Amino acid sequence: MAGLRRVAPEASLDEVVEILERDGAVIVEDFVDAATLDALWADLGPALDAQAYGDDWYNGTKTRRVSSVFARTTHLTPVVTHPLYLGSARAIMQKPVTMHIGKNRVEMTPSIQISGTQVVQIHPGQGQQPLHRDDALHLRPHPGPTSRVQLMLAMSEFTAANGGTLVIPGSHHWDDERAPSTREAHPTEMPQGAALIWLGGVYHSGGKNNSDKPRTGLTIALDLGNLRQEENQYLAVPREAVMAYPEEVRRLLGYDRCPPGLGWVEMDDPYHLLDSDGEPEMAT
Repeated sequence: MAGLRRVAPEASLDEVVEILERDGAVIVEDFVDAATLDALWADLGPALDAQAYGDDWYNGTKTRRVSSVFARTTHLTPVVTHPLYLGSARAIMQKPVTMHIGKNRVEMTPSIQISGTQVVQIHPGQGQQPLHRDDALHLRPHPGPTSRVQLMLAMSEFTAANGGTLVIPGSHHWDDERAPSTREAHPTEMPQGAALIWLGGVYHSGGKNNSDKPRTGLTIALDLGNLRQEENQYLAVPREAVMAYPEEVRRLLGYDRCPPGLGWVEMDDPYHLLDSDGEPEMAT
């Protein structure tokens, strides 16, 4: 299969969804503007500088990782709500499910939620990460319905030499018996401010950094609302940090109820806790 497809930020949602469902990944040029990038670097750069390298082969011994991203910056709204990212995640994952409640045949559409978040900085000398599927966290069989749509925002330039994310296009269609090979992978090459969107069933990995500069990306995963979040956002992001974001992002962080009835507090929408003093009204 050819390399990764690229689209302009003005591309239609239908086109991006079509590419994702076929290839499993797409690069969106000019995903964020310079002001957003500068604000993210101002908030997240010091945390990266203070972070030690990882200490295991999977996460990288020459790689710095910073999590709890929504607690560290208030500038992620245009990233997570970008129409081509959030729109494609909703189109691909929020499929109605038919069920019977008594004799009534009803349709329920699951919510989606922010799962894992991280800034990943691959430094010179870091080897290639093993190819993997991120939806393996939920023990998903393949092929099957998509339960994750993920984003990697290029906070610095991504190249084949500096560890640009390796992707095997079309690998979300494979079964679980087929092993991935680096020979089948394509490096993500994109300028600062562009973004890679890919599906959870796609084999990918951090690349080998043979350059003389670090490569920095910010990743956010959106998962189905009926699955456990990879990163525990309720502990990772304090209430005051959640309140700095608009309602759509607050609900994506998990303050929402997934139909037909997951995530409630006192049988009510957990979002109401953000409108109150933070304590649920106990049933009497």
